[in-house]
Amino acid sequence: MSNAVSGLPIGRGLLFLIVAGAAWGTAGAAASLVYRVSDMGPVALSFWRCAGGFGLLLIVRSLRRRTAVRPGPWRRKALRAGVTGLSLAVFQTAYFASVQATGLAVATVVTLGAGPVLIALGARLTMGERLGAGGTVAVTGALTGLAVLVLGSGGAEVRPSGVAWATLSAAGYALMTLLTRWWGRDGATDAFGTSVRAFGVTTLCLLPFALAEGLLPHTGDGLRFIGLVVYVAAVPTALAYGLYFAGAAVVRSATVSVIMLLEPVSAAVLAVTLLGERLTAATVVGTLLMLGAVAGLAVAETRGARAGVLERVEPGGVFD
Repeated sequence: MSNAVSGLPIGRGLLFLIVAGAAWGTAGAAASLVYRVSDMGPVALSFWRCAGGFGLLLIVRSLRRRTAVRPGPWRRKALRAGVTGLSLAVFQTAYFASVQATGLAVATVVTLGAGPVLIALGARLTMGERLGAGGTVAVTGALTGLAVLVLGSGGAEVRPSGVAWATLSAAGYALMTLLTRWWGRDGATDAFGTSVRAFGVTTLCLLPFALAEGLLPHTGDGLRFIGLVVYVAAVPTALAYGLYFAGAAVVRSATVSVIMLLEPVSAAVLAVTLLGERLTAATVVGTLLMLGAVAGLAVAETRGARAGVLERVEPGGVFD
């Protein structure tokens, strides 16, 4: 049940993605608290999130033991870091622009809803990954749950410019996921190194926009503000993206995209438990649909990995 190339077990890759998706969901709640105690803008927060994550990853890299990773040409590493970092910057910045143009609900549904569709199509065309009937049902259920969860409260207003930004964000997310999976097939992917280099590029991409918005906010609660920014940089950024790049290299791309829909589920749970938002029927139904889809795809992924192992064993082997 391991990826034949990278050696990371499929089950561990799924666990990494589940933890990453849940951690991503906490970023929204932390950002809401940042906005309550300061006047920091979303692009500046995204910059400090990436810059802080980059710094933390550099510190960890200086302390950790060197792992055996097959070396590759520096030009290849630079190209991969550049493309991944640019994709990540487009993903985040276009999403913020969509939220500003058309609101959080529509931006979330279009971005996270279009992502799995683009990823499934891209994986089929470029890597021959088939979704299958069960996978199609799971993706449909997940997108239905997403729509119910986010739009169930009503009041959403659709604006074409916001939808365009959200579609661009979904394209950046899809490209990042597909390339991570593609590069993971050759066994030369170092998830930790990918995270470090990608955040370095993303930080540089976001810097001019953050400068235009204003890097340093005004706040009356400096300690709380710093603690929240450090949390955003550490947990839903450095930790979550490190786990994401490791898991996405070995798990099918469409499965990755659906598992990462745990982000709005996690965000909804925190909104109810921490921020005092009302628990609605839409929240419950949407959460159950999405959790069911994630569980179904996780089971299918592990079964597919087991079947692949069995197919590689000759008759009369230990699995007969």
